Amino acid sequence: MGNKDVVSKSLLKHIALDMAVYLFNLEVSEAELLDTEFQRVEDRRADLLLHVKAPKDYLLHIEVQNDNHLQMPLRMLRYRVDIALAYPDKLIYQYVIYIGSQTLRMHSIIDEENLSYRYQLLDMRSIDCQTFLQHNTPDALVLAILCDFKGQDARYVVRQILQRLKALLKDNESGFREYWTMLEILSSNRNLQNILREETDMLSATKISDLPSYQGGWQEGHQEGHQEGLHQGLADMLLQQLNTKFKSTPAFVQEKIHQASNEKLMQWAANILTAERIEDIFTS
Repeated sequence: MGNKDVVSKSLLKHIALDMAVYLFNLEVSEAELLDTEFQRVEDRRADLLLHVKAPKDYLLHIEVQNDNHLQMPLRMLRYRVDIALAYPDKLIYQYVIYIGSQTLRMHSIIDEENLSYRYQLLDMRSIDCQTFLQHNTPDALVLAILCDFKGQDARYVVRQILQRLKALLKDNESGFREYWTMLEILSSNRNLQNILREETDMLSATKISDLPSYQGGWQEGHQEGHQEGLHQGLADMLLQQLNTKFKSTPAFVQEKIHQASNEKLMQWAANILTAERIEDIFTS
């Protein structure tokens, strides 16, 4: 895979296919990423919409949710109507993947006198991490950090993920940095950031100082040039993510990013995973 940012459509597509196969038990051999922007009074953009062409023809709609949106059933129903109007002849499968740190409280059903609707809701914390660890693909390994470790020591599981990523990617340092960045963003939902960085330090063959958004080993970071370089790298990564997901980035947002601290940039990068509008990213 090319050197694309962590929330690029290409990477999301690969993760979606792994979810379809390993979580939803769907057969997927050929798929195409579709545009997800639907016009209303406000723009609505679904997280991911795939046209699966083989072995069965259908549309796969996936939403990744980081918090408990109590109106999620209505929101998903609205998405379904938009998708059905845009693709009237297609079978539609809808899934919400909950990756948040709080207990899941969302519902997946509307059951009223004149309306019955449901979609599939999966809590990543209820999935055995071995579901993903048993597969030799970087995308599946990254998802394992969100799952149930089944009593295994968290450090041991994180070490497994990192070592297998390194073995799979071998000398592809840019590819390793890409997946490491995604691991760091997802690890914040499980309070595993420190363990991830400590275990990354132990991979002696890895150029740790080159990892984007790496915040361990700050001795070198006290040098002004290094600090500026780190901040620029984080800002560039965030702008790439915004341009990929929202097509363009307003000038005032670019200025906000360049003036923000490294900690803020990392928080905003995490918010991109579940933001519907560009404004949602900067609410915390």
